[in-house]
Amino acid sequence: MLDDNRIPLMRFRLNKAKECLDDAENALESGSLLTSVNRAYYCILHAMRAVLAIDRFDSKKHMGVIAAFRQKYIKTGIFPMELSNTIRDAYDSRGNSDYEDFFEMSCEDAAKQVESAKAFFAAIETFLAETDNGSS
Repeated sequence: MLDDNRIPLMRFRLNKAKECLDDAENALESGSLLTSVNRAYYCILHAMRAVLAIDRFDSKKHMGVIAAFRQKYIKTGIFPMELSNTIRDAYDSRGNSDYEDFFEMSCEDAAKQVESAKAFFAAIETFLAETDNGSS
C-alpha cells in the first residue's frame, strides 16, 4: 500500500487529468479543434504524472515526465507499447496546434486525439485504482 503522502497527490493528478479530458471532449463538441487537442495532451501528461507520484517523481519539463513514464512503465511492460505511440502523437499534435502558425487540425484528427486520450486515461485509471487499493 502506498503511504499517505503519495495517495492524495496521485488522486489530485488523476482528477486534473480527468478535468482535461472533459475539457477536450467539450472543446471537440463545440468545434474548438485546437483546444481539444491541447486538452487531450494535458490529460495524458497529468495521467502520467499521477502514475509517477507512486515513485515520488515529477519534472517541470514535459519530456522529463514522458521519459520517466516510458522508462519505468512502458519499457518494463507494465503498460503496453502502444501507449508510447499515443504519447508521441499527442505531444506532436499539441505542439503543432499550439505553436505552428496557420496550423489546421481536421475534425477527424482532433477526434482521434481525444479518443486516444480517453483510452490512455482509462488505462491509467484502472492501474491506479489497483495501486490505491494496495494491489500493486
